[in-house]
Parts: sequence; C-alpha cells; structure tokens
Amino acid sequence: MTAGKARAVRFDRYGDRGVLYVADVDMPSPGPGEVVVEVRAAGINPGEVAIRTGAMHEIFPAAFPSGEGSDLAGVVTAVGPGVAEFSVGDEVLGFSLRRSSHATHTAVPVHQLIRKPPQLSWEVAGSLYVAGATAYAAVRAVAPQPGETVAVSAAAGGVGSLAVQLLVRREAVVLGIAGPGNADWLRAHGVIPIAYGDGLADRLRAAAPDGIDAFIDLLGPDYVQLAVDLGVAPERIDTIISFEKAVEVGARTEGSADASTTEVLEEMAGLVASGAIDFEVAGTYPLDRVADAFEELEKRHTRGKIVLRPQV
Repeated sequence: MTAGKARAVRFDRYGDRGVLYVADVDMPSPGPGEVVVEVRAAGINPGEVAIRTGAMHEIFPAAFPSGEGSDLAGVVTAVGPGVAEFSVGDEVLGFSLRRSSHATHTAVPVHQLIRKPPQLSWEVAGSLYVAGATAYAAVRAVAPQPGETVAVSAAAGGVGSLAVQLLVRREAVVLGIAGPGNADWLRAHGVIPIAYGDGLADRLRAAAPDGIDAFIDLLGPDYVQLAVDLGVAPERIDTIISFEKAVEVGARTEGSADASTTEVLEEMAGLVASGAIDFEVAGTYPLDRVADAFEELEKRHTRGKIVLRPQV
C-alpha cells in the first residue's frame, strides 16, 4: 500500500475463490454524513460466497470490479461534512452496505456505526454485524415463548451459535442440530444437541415427543421441508437461505436485512460485551489470504466466525 492508497479485496467476474485478489485503490473520502474507518477486523460470511459465485445475481447483482464485505470494526480516520457523532480516533463497529469492508479503509455512513465497547476484541467487534443481526431477526421471526421447543439447523455456526443462545435467554427448549463435535459446546450453553445426518427426523421426534413449535433453518431447503414434515406451522419456520423453498411452503425469510439497525447492533454488542452471550472467533487471516479464509469458511464445519485482519 502506497501513500494515499488503500488496499481492498476485488473480483472482476463471478467464480470460485480464485477470482479474488487484493488491489491498491484510491483512499476513500468521506461524503456528507460519513466517516472513513481504518478497518482493524472484518468478518466473512456465506452470503459473500453466494454473491461472488453469481448464485444471488438475480437478487444482489455485482458490478465489476466488485468489492466485498459487510462486517467491520476499526478506527475513524476522517469525518465528512455534518458529522457530529464521531471524531477522528474513535473506535467503532458496524456495517457497510456497499460491499467494501474487506479493505484497509472504507467510508461508512454514521447511521451504520456504533462505538466499540472496550470489552470486545477487534475480531469479535468486526464480525458481529451479519451474524448478530441475522440471529436476532430469525429468533424474532419465530416468536418463541417460554417453554416452547425450537429446532435450529447449523446450530454451532456463526449465526446458529448466537441464535441458540438468544432462544435460551427467552426460556425456549432448544434443539441444536450440528455435528457431534459440537455437542459439548451446545450442552454447555443450555442446548440439547441433535446430530445431523440419517435418522435426523426420528432423533428430533424422540427429543420432542410433544412436537416442535418453531424451526430456524440456517443451512438449506431440506431443513425447511423437514420442519414441515415434523408438523411445524409455516409461519413459525424461518430460513435465512432457502428462499424458493420458503415461498413454496409459506415459511418466513427474515435475516440480517430485517434487523440492520444500530439499535439491534447495540443490543447484541452489549450482550456479548457483558458476557451474557458467547461469541467465538474460529480463525483470523490477513487480507492477502482472503481466499484461504473463504476456503475454511466453505468447509462449513467451523464454530464461530472467520475474520480478516486488514492491518496485519
């Protein structure tokens, strides 16, 4: 990175991880109501894979060359006209809606940022937005009541690990569908672990002989169909990924876009900062190893978040 330049992840066409590269770009300037953030940490997410491969072209088309990244935490280095909320040197966390956080610097509207609680590491702060907002929205969508039974697929992933804890806080009985290696973590957080794979429906029925009241799908359409087969009412099923299947069965599709507010981010950051909710970081990578970070993510067996550290 040379003087007056930033570095940012780019891709010029849809494809696998091989299309990603890091380029020198012009240092961003803040517009009215914006600040420039020197990014200290930025989480990566499955949705970014779907955008980069073109799987979500009809919903979120890319304009090439495209940047990527929503989650971020860092230090304010410049403020634009009309900004009174933050000053140079402030530590912040939040989100970009411009696919721009996988970079050393990015300009962000102030209404998408909050002050970083000092108890949060850069890695945690920089990967909280997508997972936190998605988990919050999914739990809110199925409206769990105390004593109700709620099943969650991918229960130990970045979103799932937060969703199950939010459900436990609401006094739901939580069935966490995950690999056997995550059973101890789930039990330690008040969740009943249910191993995925052949015989899953029978294991869920055995764990909930009186039925399952709600279902959160974080993995794919087979789980939405499973929820229907188990007798869960469609309005109590929420999926963050299986949109076509949701339309077919009448399920909900509430995710991060439905909870992308600073109020939700403040609440989630406060819960994590206070220790009321655990938030794990599975691994960190420098910006130049962004392809390696996505390779690990795409294995779909990590518990917690994978984070880029652009300043390393």
